[in-house]
Amino acid sequence: MTAFPDLEREIEQAIEPEEGRVKDNASPLLSRLRAQIRTFQNRVRDKLDALVHGSETRKYLQEALVTVRNGRYVIPVKQEYRQAIPGIVHDQSASGATLFVEPMVIVEINNQLRQVEAEEEKEVARILAVLSALVGEVAAPALVNLEILARLDLAFAKARYSQILGGTEPVINDERYIRLLGARHPLLEGNVVPIDLELGRSFHTLVITGPNTGGKTVSLKTAGLLTLMAQSGLHLPASSGSEVGVFTGIYCDIGDEQSIEQSLSTFSSHMTNIIAILQEANSDTCLVLLDELGAGTDPAEGATLAIALLQEFHQRGVRTIATTHYGDLKVFAYNTPGVQNASVEFDPQTLAPTYRLLIGLPGRSNAFAVASRLGLDPAIIERARQLLSPGERRVEDLIGEIMKERQLLEQERHDASALRLRVQRDEQELRAELAKLKAKREELLKEARAEARSLVRETRREMENLLRSLQETADQSARSRIANQARAAMQERLAELEEPLLPGDGEYQGELEVGMRVRVAGLGQEGEIVDLNADQALVQSGSIRIWVERGKLTPLAEQKKKPAPGGIKMGALGQEKAKTISPELDLRGLTVEEALHVTDKYLDEALLAGLPWVRLIHGKGTGTLRAAIADYVKKHPRVSKHRWGESNEGGMGVTVVELQR
Repeated sequence: MTAFPDLEREIEQAIEPEEGRVKDNASPLLSRLRAQIRTFQNRVRDKLDALVHGSETRKYLQEALVTVRNGRYVIPVKQEYRQAIPGIVHDQSASGATLFVEPMVIVEINNQLRQVEAEEEKEVARILAVLSALVGEVAAPALVNLEILARLDLAFAKARYSQILGGTEPVINDERYIRLLGARHPLLEGNVVPIDLELGRSFHTLVITGPNTGGKTVSLKTAGLLTLMAQSGLHLPASSGSEVGVFTGIYCDIGDEQSIEQSLSTFSSHMTNIIAILQEANSDTCLVLLDELGAGTDPAEGATLAIALLQEFHQRGVRTIATTHYGDLKVFAYNTPGVQNASVEFDPQTLAPTYRLLIGLPGRSNAFAVASRLGLDPAIIERARQLLSPGERRVEDLIGEIMKERQLLEQERHDASALRLRVQRDEQELRAELAKLKAKREELLKEARAEARSLVRETRREMENLLRSLQETADQSARSRIANQARAAMQERLAELEEPLLPGDGEYQGELEVGMRVRVAGLGQEGEIVDLNADQALVQSGSIRIWVERGKLTPLAEQKKKPAPGGIKMGALGQEKAKTISPELDLRGLTVEEALHVTDKYLDEALLAGLPWVRLIHGKGTGTLRAAIADYVKKHPRVSKHRWGESNEGGMGVTVVELQR
């Protein structure tokens, strides 16, 4: 972009920034003219005020005020007293009862005022012409600036829209492949149920079936709108990783366009649109969206026509998504390679739509179930069910069983995913603990080797001294005394080297029970059993609950010990604190000294409760409190590490602190 400081300075000196009028001091002539205007205006007002408030003329006036008509100062005179005040009539009221008269005593002054005002307008026009000429001299770079600003404005507008939508950048491919993850219709607000949709890789045509109000049309519109948004350079209201192909044409037939004036029925309007689409969409670079395909006519003919249309689009390679109620299209999609069924899900208990899209599964009509739920006579429903062909009844029953099985599999997959994440987290913690134990073992072995070498040197020196003493002593009794002293010293040294009891020696060896205090092997943690099954026990350690194999738990000997009167159970205190303490501390509004005092107490309570991490909310502000908190936690002996919050955690207004276990 190009800056124009000289031009900006000229404009700022001549034009008022808020009102946009030319300033009085834009030129010496304009300043003088406006001073004259103010002088003439004051003289006119003074004469009119004296006239309006005079006792002689007040009775002739409709109101005691001065106003302006056609740029001339006038007073309102009653119609019947027109002759009492000589002057020029410039206007009258709508009723004709009031005349706006310019008294003769101010006509000459008004003439002079109008003359000066005309000169002032001429000078203003001259100044604006000069400024316009200056702008014209830089027209080319100014137009470039305008184009750049327009592009920046568009970019920022798209960014703001992306923030409002919670949008993500899509992956653009040249294979005309659509894969939307967690996609939401951009115009829906509130608690929107996202959908997953794909098209163009293993299948080119998608047939969505299911009852009304289930979300078929919304799914159709979502696919079209998000494809257009991606091709327009917008982020998508979808999860990260969504892919969108590039199409040269996107065609749709959605909604009811019936027209009385054009004698078009619902079916006719649909067919008119589809015929126009057939003329344009002829390759895999096109995306076609068809809502309620074949509707509005005889069901048998509508179903066969819909199948023929889908076959035509499919043979052309056109990416096609169609919604329908016809059961024949489910069979067509199942039996045709490259065509896939999809359905909108309904809750089998409440028969209410969940608005989820299920790829690979045809939809059920649920008509009988809905009618039964609304109170239709069961005998009528059963009679209608018998009128269905055995094949149709079997298909509906199979679809129902498949949907139930799918829901069970999805629930099991969700549980397995949660279990896998928990196992991975536990594995990471165990690996960290194992690394610590290995490091501790190496340190202990190093210390033990050094102590052993020192002990060997000391023992060798003492043995040499003992042998020298025995060799130098000829008296047998003296030798015996020296040998006994050496034996006593050796026994005393062996007693000092006696290995102390390891953790777990002398512990209680009974059966595991709920409420029992145990130690977890490999973790060095103690906790309380809160639940049991055949193979594992659920152990509460601080604020953490974890399932542990029975073989890795050792009951503590302290089970049978009674606590000393007035003693404090730190484990119980930690569990009680874990129930009440929040993982967040808001420090906004406090001074640095107050915030550090509160933080010190809070971290002690968090450590006692066994929290793995906490969030200190200090806000952004001037950064003084943030810096003080960062310096404090960096020096805290029980803080393993700390970081600023992520964008979804509060950014630099939050410090996330990880505590030592």
